[in-house]
Amino acid sequence: MNATAHNPLNPPIFDVPEPPQEFGQDGGRFYRCYDAIADEIDDDMTQGLKEQLDGMLIFAGLFAGVNSAFLALTIPLLSADPADDANALLAQNNAILMQLLMGRNDSVPANPVLPSTDFSPSHDIFTINTLFSLSLVFAIISSFLAILGRQWLVYYRKRGGGGPDARRWTQLKRYLGAERWGLESVLDDVLPSLLQIGLIIFCASLILYLRHLSPTISLIVGIPMYLGLAFFVGSALCIIWDRFCPFHSPLSHLILLIARGLPWARDTVRFIVALVTHNPHWKYHYRHKMQEFGSRVLHLPFAAWFHILRKGRAEETLKSLEAVALRRTICTSNDLVVLLTAAANIPAIRDAALLEQAMEDSSLTRRLYDLCEELDNRMLHFRGYNADSSDVVMSIKRLSCSAIGHIVIVTSTGDVRQLRDGARVSSPVEILIPIPLLLDSSPNLIKANLAYFVVYKLDFGLSGEEADLFGRHLTACSDALALCSDRSFLSVFSWLVSWTLKYDFTFEDPSSYESLQRAYRQDINETLASLNEALGVLLTPTSRDLLDRDTMLINMLRCMDRIVTHRDNDVFGRTEHLFELLESCETVLRVSRLPEAAREVGRNLRMHMGSFLPRNRILRSSVVNNLESYVTHLQALDRTEFAYYEDIEALRVFGSVCQDYFELGGSSWETFNTFVTDVWKISQQMQGRNRRVRDPEERWCHWQEEPVPIRTVYSPYSQ
Repeated sequence: MNATAHNPLNPPIFDVPEPPQEFGQDGGRFYRCYDAIADEIDDDMTQGLKEQLDGMLIFAGLFAGVNSAFLALTIPLLSADPADDANALLAQNNAILMQLLMGRNDSVPANPVLPSTDFSPSHDIFTINTLFSLSLVFAIISSFLAILGRQWLVYYRKRGGGGPDARRWTQLKRYLGAERWGLESVLDDVLPSLLQIGLIIFCASLILYLRHLSPTISLIVGIPMYLGLAFFVGSALCIIWDRFCPFHSPLSHLILLIARGLPWARDTVRFIVALVTHNPHWKYHYRHKMQEFGSRVLHLPFAAWFHILRKGRAEETLKSLEAVALRRTICTSNDLVVLLTAAANIPAIRDAALLEQAMEDSSLTRRLYDLCEELDNRMLHFRGYNADSSDVVMSIKRLSCSAIGHIVIVTSTGDVRQLRDGARVSSPVEILIPIPLLLDSSPNLIKANLAYFVVYKLDFGLSGEEADLFGRHLTACSDALALCSDRSFLSVFSWLVSWTLKYDFTFEDPSSYESLQRAYRQDINETLASLNEALGVLLTPTSRDLLDRDTMLINMLRCMDRIVTHRDNDVFGRTEHLFELLESCETVLRVSRLPEAAREVGRNLRMHMGSFLPRNRILRSSVVNNLESYVTHLQALDRTEFAYYEDIEALRVFGSVCQDYFELGGSSWETFNTFVTDVWKISQQMQGRNRRVRDPEERWCHWQEEPVPIRTVYSPYSQ
């Protein structure tokens, strides 16, 4: 993409892209950049190959004509010349006539065998015609394949139907198919090599033919041909010493391929030697490899083989195509805006397998590191775009470092030291997003930014000043957490809260990095463990001095409420996890130190969860299992007078649902009935302590207002 000049009197604002919540949902910025790059790459490839194929067709036509001319001269030499038979017969007739003229009566010896009967072409003539014919065949085959190649290129760039998205992914599938089957290598190496082989064979046959006619002429013509062949081979060998030399040809590519395959050839030779010398070590090593290959290929079930043979290779999924588009964009473009737009979409890829697929090209991470390292030199590029270019540089550096941190944590690849060295910042706190910008930042950026900071400080911990800054930053991040329903953000934030308070803002535990990885990857067990631990730590009295406990509790509960409220349609996969969030909330609601604002949020979460439960009978078994687990969790909590009101609220929300779903006399019903009975006992205890008081205004005695008894909500003996 070419840079465009801007008006210095009205300079544009350099806008650093914000990571979207889902891949590509950035207003079409990434896809516009990718479409421009993909069209440029595809047009460049097809245009270059078409020009090469056109030149091959012209040269092959001329070459075939010259070759045919020589074949017209040499092919008759393979059969007997009729003139030889005629000359032999004329010689015999002349002898007879001379004998008659001279009056001689002796018989003339007659030779009944004509020269054509015993004719056999010489070895040189046979070789010359074979080589000439073979070179002509190579020319014809290369011409045919060149025409076929042009048809392949027309199909490759054929405009498909559908909208822009459908055309984009269809073209990307064609690109992957062309890359997988080596279309460019076939048209750029195989076809020219056929023509070059045919030309070399023609030169060899021409020298042999000239030597058959005249050795001197053959030597004179052969010397420049030998020199040309030596130059051709020598220029191809230059690629071994300098792979950027301009003398590229199919032979040079073949030599480079052989050089790269030397380790494989060495192992093959060792295997052959091991077989000959009966070396047990190498025989066992290669036998193990062959057995492993056989177990992977030969032991496939019949259904898998039948599916492969019937339907062929499975097409790429949309997610895998997005990963390929990302890799193709970053590894191809040199435009800063395009690189930043692509880097902003990296945190949106949460699947480790897809991200590893995008990381197949090692240059992707290297490009991100280079982007961080060259930002100081690129500051001059931003002058005229923004008033303060240093803010732009830091925003770009935060985005790049967050993308790198996301890659390292999700894929478990990359060196942590290289991760630190790539940032080149005076203080790691500079990488953190400024507090005024947190509410406007996407959850993916905040999450990746926090994870990068933790990995950066993994071995060193935080100083006192850095701990204070990071504590205030976490509190501000909780405000952004309350506005989103990102489970991954909640998981990472909970891990940070629990580990920073547990280890006093140090990350020296060796298992911290693995635990952070599991939380970042939305491992449900690690998420719930971190969430419960974070809520428990925040409810301890000592946490108030280190962090704003009340604010964080309220914001975490608000995020949990939004997760329940903004649920997706995947009820089978989500109901169990939502109930686990509710169980964590129920534990918190029964803590007396919980702020009233946080308690209201927790109660709203319970109400939203009650309205979420589907009444569809198809999901009956799933709902029954989740309800039973929830009631079991409530039963395990301590029955106190303070928690009595929360138990009453839980029964108000879920009592009727349990009546509808639990079967009378079943294990689920018994668990629920036991819980209700325990709550009823607490109600009786509270009523037993009521006392009679006198109202001075009314001048009569009455009972002190008693709590709502359990039987007004649900009686365990009503059924």
